[in-house]
Amino acid sequence: MSTLTSNPTLGDVLKREYDPDYTRETVTVKAGSAYPIGAVLGRITATGVYTLSPAASTTGIEGAEIACAVLLEPVAESTTDTKALALVRGPAIVADQALVFDASVDTDAQRAAKREQLAAYGIVVRTAV
Repeated sequence: MSTLTSNPTLGDVLKREYDPDYTRETVTVKAGSAYPIGAVLGRITATGVYTLSPAASTTGIEGAEIACAVLLEPVAESTTDTKALALVRGPAIVADQALVFDASVDTDAQRAAKREQLAAYGIVVRTAV
């Protein structure tokens, strides 16, 4: 018997928010590989463009090491920066298991640090049932 699978949806990531007009913004994400819904983003200081939030400061994307947003829609691979909807402030609750971290965020301690960084923006990470 075959198993049906589906791609994550907004409801899988975002569990609660105060007011979508307040908590969400259209942001610009950095050109390159695809970004999945639930991607944990950081903002590049020099450009204001968002990218996956790495574990530590990285040359060329300084500032992005601070997680400050969660992508609310998937973004296809692109050669140019792309506009996308993101959760940039709370109060809001997102599902821990739906978050997608940069490959460099590969330890429990690093993931915990990203959760704390999001909490500073009012974005609370919880384990969903």
